[in-house]
Amino acid sequence: MAKEVSGFVKLQCKGGQANPAPPIGPALGSKGINIMEFCKQFNARTQDKMGKVLPVIITVYTDKSFDFVIKTPPAAIQLMEAAKVQKGSKESNRNKVGKVTWTQVEAIAKDKMPDLNCFTIESAMKMIAGTARSMGFTVEGKAPWEN
Repeated sequence: MAKEVSGFVKLQCKGGQANPAPPIGPALGSKGINIMEFCKQFNARTQDKMGKVLPVIITVYTDKSFDFVIKTPPAAIQLMEAAKVQKGSKESNRNKVGKVTWTQVEAIAKDKMPDLNCFTIESAMKMIAGTARSMGFTVEGKAPWEN
């Protein structure tokens, strides 16, 4: 018989650098999860993505055991890396802080495809381009489907 789920915990941790300090420790401690066990497993599974911010969804069961799923890095962080910018604009409609090309948007969309709720690469690119615009980036060039 399947285990009974008691709750979920959503975190964003740096790959290979999880430790019991806040915010991870208090979030997991409140659900009764073994914090060190999670940190060891997470660090082992994200050794190849060292230093990248990774969203993780932890499923907590009633017997205090857990499973977790590691997602791809957020689109906003990938866009900032592509544009070589530290942070987005405070007024994205007035102040533009960086530029990304459609090829960079396509690469990010292909990477994020498993985590997005769309079926085509074109719709994924539109979602990523919308995120870029809301962060104060300009998407340079013509969209591939407009040719």
